[in-house]
Amino acid sequence: MSKPRSNRRRIDGVLLLDKPYDISSNAALQKVRWLLNAVKAGHTGVLDPLATGLLPICLGEATKFSSYLLDADKAYRATIKLGVTTTTGDIEGDVLLQRKVNVDQETLLAVLQRFRGEISQLPPMYSALKHQGKALYEYARAGIEIPREARTITIHRLELLSLEGDVAVVDVRCSKGSYIRTLAEDIGEALGCGAHLINLRRTATAGFMLEQSHALADLETLPMQDREALLMPADVLVQHLPAMSLTEAMVAKFMQGQAVRFTEKCEKIARFRVYHLGSGRFLGLGEVRADARLYPIRLLAEQAVAL
Repeated sequence: MSKPRSNRRRIDGVLLLDKPYDISSNAALQKVRWLLNAVKAGHTGVLDPLATGLLPICLGEATKFSSYLLDADKAYRATIKLGVTTTTGDIEGDVLLQRKVNVDQETLLAVLQRFRGEISQLPPMYSALKHQGKALYEYARAGIEIPREARTITIHRLELLSLEGDVAVVDVRCSKGSYIRTLAEDIGEALGCGAHLINLRRTATAGFMLEQSHALADLETLPMQDREALLMPADVLVQHLPAMSLTEAMVAKFMQGQAVRFTEKCEKIARFRVYHLGSGRFLGLGEVRADARLYPIRLLAEQAVAL
């Protein structure tokens, strides 16, 4: 699939991908990079191969701002199988225990209520968290259990969509660091029957919605020009920050890494999206500090700004 580096193009923007099942986030990223023949690409937080759905892919200069989505809330639709626990907390693991399911909707709704808001969650062994330089899942595959510390996460929304027999479908909106597999397991234990995740689809992240995304199979059928037309500008990744515009003279200094005088009142250190006043071009990010000056902290390359 790889192309000679010399043939790759410098292309900038964000593609909202609908990641398919049974492919890693990195493999999906590399496929998009290949389809656009791009020099550089990165994503904004991984999805398990089991999971499908929204995966923003950053290309070129947009990769400079991808970290701003890592801390964003995310939303999922999760399908949970009650009565069965597995080694991984999902369908990819071996069955550990099977128990009788005697759960009605009223009981399940009452249990879901206990998992809303701030909760404590123990990260699973089958995760990419590192211990002494190795991912936890590497230890898990070797049969080694590593002690982990529970951490506080926030479940902003947890709604039951359906309960049919021993299969429940829920919508979840959660903070960063949340593991939906672990949430499914914990709900199962609270019900007294155990559970594991059988399907997971990311529906939203940082204001982006699944409906805006594009399937990998569809991208493959498009000519290059149409693929490029699907790219969003880099500043969509930082829309949560306020914007400010600079004059031509200020832009010249700012883009050379120099601070410029901030004319508006700012009571505390704050970050801004920075634009060229005349053209509206996105320049990058700046930070106003105690001396009332705007300092460049993350800039687009000059050639990207000129596009």
